[in-house]
Amino acid sequence: MKQGSGLTVFPGVAIGSAVVYRKAQTAAVTACGTPAAEQQKFEAACQTAKKQLAALFEQAKQTLGEEHAAILEVQMLMLEDLDYLEAVADAIAGGESAASAAAAGGESMAEIFANLDDEYMKARAADIRDVSGRVAGILSGNGGFQLPAGNFILVAEDLAPSETIQLPRERILAFVTKQGSSSSHTAILARTLNIPSLVQADILLEDAENCKILAVDGFTGHYYIDPNADTLAGLREKQEKAAAGREALEAYRGRKSVTKAGKQILLCANIGCPEDAKASMAQDAEGIGLMRSEFLYLGRDNLPTEDELFEAYKEVAETMRGRPVVIRTLDIGADKQADYLHLEKEENPALGLRGLRVCLTREEIFRPQLRAIYRASAYGKLNVMFPMIASVWELQEAKALCASIRKELTEEGFALGEVPIGVMVETPAAAVLAAELAKEADFFSVGTNDLTQYTLAVDRQNANLGRFYDPHHPAVLALLAHIAKCANDAGIWVGICGELAADPKLTETFLEMGFAELSMAPGRILELRKLICESEV
Repeated sequence: MKQGSGLTVFPGVAIGSAVVYRKAQTAAVTACGTPAAEQQKFEAACQTAKKQLAALFEQAKQTLGEEHAAILEVQMLMLEDLDYLEAVADAIAGGESAASAAAAGGESMAEIFANLDDEYMKARAADIRDVSGRVAGILSGNGGFQLPAGNFILVAEDLAPSETIQLPRERILAFVTKQGSSSSHTAILARTLNIPSLVQADILLEDAENCKILAVDGFTGHYYIDPNADTLAGLREKQEKAAAGREALEAYRGRKSVTKAGKQILLCANIGCPEDAKASMAQDAEGIGLMRSEFLYLGRDNLPTEDELFEAYKEVAETMRGRPVVIRTLDIGADKQADYLHLEKEENPALGLRGLRVCLTREEIFRPQLRAIYRASAYGKLNVMFPMIASVWELQEAKALCASIRKELTEEGFALGEVPIGVMVETPAAAVLAAELAKEADFFSVGTNDLTQYTLAVDRQNANLGRFYDPHHPAVLALLAHIAKCANDAGIWVGICGELAADPKLTETFLEMGFAELSMAPGRILELRKLICESEV
């Protein structure tokens, strides 16, 4: 038996056959035609790749939602990037085959991105390699994702977005990858599928290839190659216990989230697109605590129109059937970029023009979104929330624009609902000023991911700083207690919409602090409801 460890991105136990995925190697094809003929081959391969990606996008949109499918639209745009196209054309003119020029051009661009300081731009290197590899594979007649029949545990160096989307989801027992992070495409898919998975694992692909049984323990972050009888028995027992636990959670479907002492809290879902609202209802969410509007802006080459935004918000409102929906206004910038907005490159984008700062300086972006939200308010209980606030004047200025837009829509004859206005408390400044902000806001929702990052001065995107990024840090908990007290003193409700909301170790602490709502990935709701209903707090 061999064993090792990795970073858990979803808990659980999986036992089964290992399938090692190795990326197809593009053959070193020697040019068999003139440069003009090779250039023609390359252009035809790009068109084929675009058709493949378009088909994959539609497939992913149906199965994973637009938020996760959007990366494929970005890849289609990469096939029109002039720098890439010119680099390939120059290589072909110099005598290289179309296949090798496509692969080399992609690798050259990927290296440039991989060496940038910005974490978001670094992550694009994998997407560039993915799409250029697709074109090279088409040209060389090599590639394709061939998997055996039956269920399996997938082991890989890493998985690109187009590869994860093509996987037979119903047959995957677990993921184990040597690379990746908690925000990688593999991790996102694992959480979507609710299957145990490890990234950054110290596994050798050759060992996995030659083993009879591979076991993954997502609770402890360990994997076992050909586990001995005792280890296997222990894992099977843990697996059965976990399955029984999931089944027992069904008893809490339809119940209110109320402690034995009578304290009630709303358990809501975080979503990125209208499709996610349907999954939230399926998991018995009591509302939407965070709709990330930026996913309606990513994966495209122009601003969404007011009508497009309205239709998306209206669909979410109607899907939730009267349950509250909190829409966060556009939080672009930092690790989320849209080139068509033409935002300047920044030395430190996490501290730069992002969130409400973009909206207050670019009213042509902000105004259509606010109009869409107010128009959709006639179809459900919509709330609007502003991200990255650090000063009271920012909230006051945003509220003034809301009042202006509400007045103009009323004059235009639109029916409107009430739209409470809230603050996403995620900067230490907003936390310290919570008492003052509470005089202006209808509610607070704490973004614990950024609040932790800014409080501890730790880049949450940097995998090398993992042990320094501590959401349980006393300073973070002290700010949370202060935020909750200020909200309760002012008579407004306060929730948490960051990752910490689903942390069972802190659920009772949050109840004691006075939080009225917790918003999380839909799949965690029944688990937290059970914990709350059994609590004595």
